[in-house]
Amino acid sequence: MATATHMLTPDEASADPPPEAMVVRFAGDSGDGMQLTGGQFTLSTALAGNDLATFPDFPAEIRAPQGTLFGVSAFQINFGSTQIDTAGDAPDVLIAMNPAALKTNVGVLKPGGLIIADEGEFGQRNLDKARYPANPLEDGSLAQWQLMRLNISQLTLEAVKPFGLGNKEALRCKNMWTLGLALWMFDRDRQPIVDWLKAKFAKAPLLAEANIAALNAGHAYGETAELAGPMRRHHVPAAPAEPGLYRTVTGAESLSLGLIAGAQLADLKLFFGGYPITPASAILHTLSRYKEYDVTTFQAEDEIAAIASAIGAAYAGSLGITCSSGPGIALKGEAIGLAIMTELPLVIVNAQRGGPSTGLPTKTEQSDLYQAVYGRNGDAPVPVLAARSAADCFDVAIEAVRIATRYMTPVMLLTDGYIQNAAEPWKVPDMAGYAPFPVEHRTELPPEGETFQPYARNESLARPWVKPGTPGLLHRIGGIEKAQGSGNIDYSPANHQAMTDLRAAKIAGIELPDQQVEAGDASGRLVVVGWGSTYGPIHQAVGRARRRGLDVAHVHIRHIWPMPGNLGSLLKGYDRVLVPEMNKGQLKTLLRDQFLVDARPYNKVSGQPFTIAEIEAAIEGALA
Repeated sequence: MATATHMLTPDEASADPPPEAMVVRFAGDSGDGMQLTGGQFTLSTALAGNDLATFPDFPAEIRAPQGTLFGVSAFQINFGSTQIDTAGDAPDVLIAMNPAALKTNVGVLKPGGLIIADEGEFGQRNLDKARYPANPLEDGSLAQWQLMRLNISQLTLEAVKPFGLGNKEALRCKNMWTLGLALWMFDRDRQPIVDWLKAKFAKAPLLAEANIAALNAGHAYGETAELAGPMRRHHVPAAPAEPGLYRTVTGAESLSLGLIAGAQLADLKLFFGGYPITPASAILHTLSRYKEYDVTTFQAEDEIAAIASAIGAAYAGSLGITCSSGPGIALKGEAIGLAIMTELPLVIVNAQRGGPSTGLPTKTEQSDLYQAVYGRNGDAPVPVLAARSAADCFDVAIEAVRIATRYMTPVMLLTDGYIQNAAEPWKVPDMAGYAPFPVEHRTELPPEGETFQPYARNESLARPWVKPGTPGLLHRIGGIEKAQGSGNIDYSPANHQAMTDLRAAKIAGIELPDQQVEAGDASGRLVVVGWGSTYGPIHQAVGRARRRGLDVAHVHIRHIWPMPGNLGSLLKGYDRVLVPEMNKGQLKTLLRDQFLVDARPYNKVSGQPFTIAEIEAAIEGALA
């Protein structure tokens, strides 16, 4: 065979440089396996060395009618050779498995972006379900984008025909065909996916082989079809990274590992009492796999029983953990008050979602800040922390455990639906770098002639933690107001005033690190203040604005209550304060109340995270 070679010149290479980042969105019916496809594409991307961030976006219905607009499930991934902080503003590539998926997702595709559509699903019935008056693949309505029409359904059936599967079973393999094509497009290795399929279907090898055949067929199609026009191979170089062991984690996984690490650093057994609720349930699922670390998980019959069991475990000397989302936290409210009154260490995770009531179960929001800081009867302060990303959940969980055990208090830890489900690379930390904070349950008897004082306080205003049954330290605790020191019931006005003041002073006196500036200077024209999952888009938007010469800084708050001691003076060093939140302005109100600064809100409550472009526009508007 005659061959010819051509050495690429520097000019030719620079004329078509590899992209620094790409955004791909897989979208289909909730039964099409888009989350699984996206998860495996994420795995292959991580193994290729790219930095990445993902955004799973699925419907609230357990199983919406097939082909309908409200049954669309999507998975977006942003990956690149530079630092990636968000799942991307707009996809470069949209893979749409049916008309409904196309209709609900095409509006966010970049102008000139690529649509890969399974034309086999664009029959009249599915077009009617998606409320298309005409076939968009044929009527010119997609002219602003590049369009590739592939009959993925038929190509999948042909690929798995030798395995004798029924039509329904065979079509379940089309997500693997699609994944194979995506692996070819972005120069990914198939072997890790093949290994995963063999492990997943170890008890059904025929299904494993059929899915592998579909995966290979999709990859081969890209290799051999000699496609002209928009569909070509893209190679995104690996991102620079510090040497070390990396893995991808979701927020739920990272937070669960952080809670276990916190319990180990405190030398405590961990008890988790939970009740299933989206998007918090994944924490229960994850913790249940770590029994070897003295982790006990309990799925209770309801939200109140879940937190009550965690309080009971804390009373017995274990680290009590519970989690829920906004509706469940509301149900737990009275029991949180009990934990405050009994002054027991407890970590309460709120994976926020859209509300009120049942609201938007699978969509993200930050609207439970008021609930976390103020949402209990009586003056009942608790420390409130907020994680900024999936990887950050690990350290925030350890911090929550440290505060809960040192100050003998419940701690509220806020995440949200985006953080819970999103994945990113995480450098597995060396735990030798974390200072242990071992808990000592009191066993020392009081001096002769004195009785044990369960509400006596140390220098941190924390009361002693005694396991029930400890000889000589008989005591009682409960929800009725306690006398300072003895813990006896005491309704007297002076005692209630004193105990209320003590509980508040204990929380206000928690030692916190100073607030840092994430980007920019410690004073200037504008500071963008965020909390939680707004970190990525704010950080990227502020970075872009600063590169254009704008005088803007970024401050991101982890300790929501109490706030860092220097935060007020820091914010007063800027002419303007802008607070983007996925709510109607809750942190903005808190900052105005605590520091009397003219914080201005920038709000979004669509169930979708902020885009970088939205924050950039808000910065420009604030500086105009």
